[in-house]
Amino acid sequence: MLALYPRRLNLPSRSFFLFGPRGTGKTTRLGMQLPNATWFDLLETKNLLDLMRNPDHFRIRVEALEKGSWIVIDEIQRMPELLNEIHAIMNRQPDKYRFAIIGSSARKLKRGGVNLLAGRAINRQFFPLVGDELGYEFEIDDLLRFGTLPAVAAEDSDADKINVLEAHNANYVREEIQQEAAVKNLDSFTRFLEIAGILNAQMTNVAAIARDAAVARPTVQGYFQILVDTLIGTWLPAWQPRIKVKEVKHPKFYFFDPGVVRGVTGKLRETLAADERGWLLETVVLNELRAWIQMSNYGGKLYYWRTPSGGEIDFVWVRDKQAIGIEIKAGAQWRTEFSRSLKKLKESGSLQKCFGVYCGSRRLQDGPVTILPLKQFMMALSNGDVLP
Repeated sequence: MLALYPRRLNLPSRSFFLFGPRGTGKTTRLGMQLPNATWFDLLETKNLLDLMRNPDHFRIRVEALEKGSWIVIDEIQRMPELLNEIHAIMNRQPDKYRFAIIGSSARKLKRGGVNLLAGRAINRQFFPLVGDELGYEFEIDDLLRFGTLPAVAAEDSDADKINVLEAHNANYVREEIQQEAAVKNLDSFTRFLEIAGILNAQMTNVAAIARDAAVARPTVQGYFQILVDTLIGTWLPAWQPRIKVKEVKHPKFYFFDPGVVRGVTGKLRETLAADERGWLLETVVLNELRAWIQMSNYGGKLYYWRTPSGGEIDFVWVRDKQAIGIEIKAGAQWRTEFSRSLKKLKESGSLQKCFGVYCGSRRLQDGPVTILPLKQFMMALSNGDVLP
């Protein structure tokens, strides 16, 4: 069913890493793109144990292949030392083979001494489905409730979507956390995960989270790093354009999918609450931006901007010394006060382009601020029309 969705990420013609959260469709994508590749699936225990006992088996199989052959290694984080074998083959026979290396966690690969092929492989990221891949055929409430993991989007009924998401979250805790011995106390991590979900898209106060989860502050910092390393969350730093106002410096933390957020907070079987909508819509737009920055090589970095007096812009996209401000509102009406911070920074010269994104149906213009319904903003982003 995952093959129903066309994926927009163009794969390189040379060796590459493809990292993405569990359940985003990495294996399915490569299976379609590289149907004749030789596969080493490390998620299968038999394959993993065989290679752990006999690492030479990998080299022997690879070197029997023809020049130009693709070799796919799935779930590389389960055996990072296999990268040493790949590097050795690349050194002995440069450009003879092409490796596609898939991972759903960077935790083990970031440890000291792990061979990352000395820059010989391109890095690519994979995300849940974006609006373009869905054909823009979705109800906004469904997007906010269940997210866009391919296996979730492929289900017709709410009950089946919920079952898939609950299984996804259980598998994450079991396979990425428990089996990899990422934490000493699984109960503490599970409590933290729920609190992190509740605070998704908000400024992160590590000390307060530590109190609520009843764990030490350094432990909470380590837990957040696990979420980042296992690719289910990302930090959004504060932007400081130095416009002679005091600006907030604390980062925000976002999960990679709104359905996963509702899953870790135990809300999947509840109706969508009004106080959830704004945070979840921000999560959708942020990850849409992250995906297109990667897929289209737009480049740049994402931030948010806020002052203690209440001025705020949800996202600031900085690229080529230019900045694009994006404000998100989950309502069906856009009020002029929503544009206030965007106008202020546009007038100061800190922003070159301004957008509002909302759940209404009409394109609007409020001075320098272009206001688009969610689907229209997604289309503009995919077409490159958001860029200055």
